[in-house]
Amino acid sequence: MARIVIRRLAIFALSLWAASVIVFAAIEVVPGDPAALMLGLNATPETLAAARASLGLDQPPALRYLDWVGGFLRGDLGQSWTYKVPVADLVADRAAVSVPLAAIALGLSTALALPLGLIAAARRGRAADAAVMGVTQLGLAVPNFWFAMLLVLLFALHWRVLPAGGFPGWSDPATGLRALILPAVALALPQAAILARVLRSALIEVLAQEYIRTARAKGLSRGATLLRHALRNAALPVLTILGMQFSFLLAGTIIIENVFYLPGLGRLVFQAITQRDLIVVESVVMLLVVAVITVTFLTEIAYALADPRLRGRA
Repeated sequence: MARIVIRRLAIFALSLWAASVIVFAAIEVVPGDPAALMLGLNATPETLAAARASLGLDQPPALRYLDWVGGFLRGDLGQSWTYKVPVADLVADRAAVSVPLAAIALGLSTALALPLGLIAAARRGRAADAAVMGVTQLGLAVPNFWFAMLLVLLFALHWRVLPAGGFPGWSDPATGLRALILPAVALALPQAAILARVLRSALIEVLAQEYIRTARAKGLSRGATLLRHALRNAALPVLTILGMQFSFLLAGTIIIENVFYLPGLGRLVFQAITQRDLIVVESVVMLLVVAVITVTFLTEIAYALADPRLRGRA
């Protein structure tokens, strides 16, 4: 097991380094001059030069990269060129929206996918299985932003039971949670469809194993066999998908946060791109990449802990 952890840590560190290079290089090739955008068309060359020097844009790219990575490792994400506040403060403020949103969406997708996957596997080839597969196919086909607008139309404008957008903050937790319900549902639908289909396939494969037939031959009911034995062994691929889903939900909320006008990390990145606030863009994107790679690393370790065969090959 120790060898697995050491190997995964090496891959983890290498992935973070490669991601930092790619993120910095991608920001470097973006056309346009942030200083010129900030000062306007009438800025003099001397003023532009002074602004570029104050932003650190007059330094060589390699030096700027090392300075950015060094600050990132120290927890110093720099200062926003537009908001004139530390990027870390912006991230902390916006993460208070994005992280709960991703967690709620993950919980909803899991709560929907588990019963659907179990029903489809238990009723394989029957009407219930066909219905579940049809619903999940629809969930995969419908774009989440279109589904989000449909939710707003029905629940906010027609029935008026939930807010259409915005976020009032966490001073009143109940009001804050109500504001996240519709966006969480919009995010959870495609993820629940993916998870249900993966769970169905894993359960069908496990139900064909010899020990399942032995359990049935000993008199264990089909439902008990499914829940006690099949579900536990089918959970390994589902665990991997859950880790990937949380990463996607955390990093992929830009569209949904803009549909619902939520002040989260996704909307912060979108606003920073339009304002050419490059230090915010690269720092937030790198933080999201770190979150994705970290969750993937922890998922792989959990997978190894759950599957003794992997530990045996270490």
